[in-house]
Amino acid sequence: MLSLSLQLAAAAVHAPLNWADLGLKTYLFHIDTRWGDFQLRWYSLAYLAGIIFAYWHVSKTLKAPGAPMAQRHVDDLFFYCTLGVILGGRLGYATFYTGGETGLPSLWTQPSELIKLWNGGMSFHGGLIGVLIATAWVTWRNKLSFLRACDYISVPVPVGMMFGRLANFINGELWGREAGPSVPWAMIFPTDPNQLPRHPSQLYEALLEGALLAAVMLYLFWKTRARWRPGLLVGTFALGMALARFTVEFFRQPDAQLTDFAANTGFSMGQWLTIPLMLVGLFFIIRALRLPAMGSAEAQPVPAAE
Repeated sequence: MLSLSLQLAAAAVHAPLNWADLGLKTYLFHIDTRWGDFQLRWYSLAYLAGIIFAYWHVSKTLKAPGAPMAQRHVDDLFFYCTLGVILGGRLGYATFYTGGETGLPSLWTQPSELIKLWNGGMSFHGGLIGVLIATAWVTWRNKLSFLRACDYISVPVPVGMMFGRLANFINGELWGREAGPSVPWAMIFPTDPNQLPRHPSQLYEALLEGALLAAVMLYLFWKTRARWRPGLLVGTFALGMALARFTVEFFRQPDAQLTDFAANTGFSMGQWLTIPLMLVGLFFIIRALRLPAMGSAEAQPVPAAE
């Protein structure tokens, strides 16, 4: 009898949490109009908050010695980088996560579906490529250092990633793999058709890709001379983001259309896409540490404001 009581008590301790019991809503508010129901969703606010923080932080860094650009360049950068995030993220999703053997028709062959951003489907790696293209365009046009601009832009990005992953959790989406009884924080999500206790991998990503990497990047910029070594900050960001994403993918449930791909290759699509990012990050870190650091007097002059 005592043994049975202990077993029941142990089961109660490890009973999975239920997302529905948290009382979370996917939107801040909604308004009924004659054209339909308008919702201000947390995921949209996460994107907005990330962009606003990045703009504020990069503008603040211009007041520190050695800034490679002026405020007018930051204004241009964030206009084009916002477009790069949205367009690159959507086109990246169409390239990497639809078509082929994924089981989903390629979005490239359905232009009308490709522009329906509200139907979901964004790729971090596609958004990253979009930002790099936007940064290359602005720096080339203004004769700025592309690498140093990337250093400054990369510092606040993890904060935006943290906001986005928290929004994923609030939406009850992108949940993790099935968790065993040894995981006391395992959670059941209402969007899971099997209603299994799963890893809340969105929170793992918010911690690793977001809070932890943000702390490292902000410390390096404000408390060290990392910004005087071109490529060190962006290399640290690339390597840190890749390692965090690669690790979390072991706990994150692969997209439904890519479950077989992950089983057949041993890694998820997200993990395969982070391997080149790791190599790029290592290259820039090693390069930055091997070259002599810039001095405050050697800082690249910023073109005069028009």
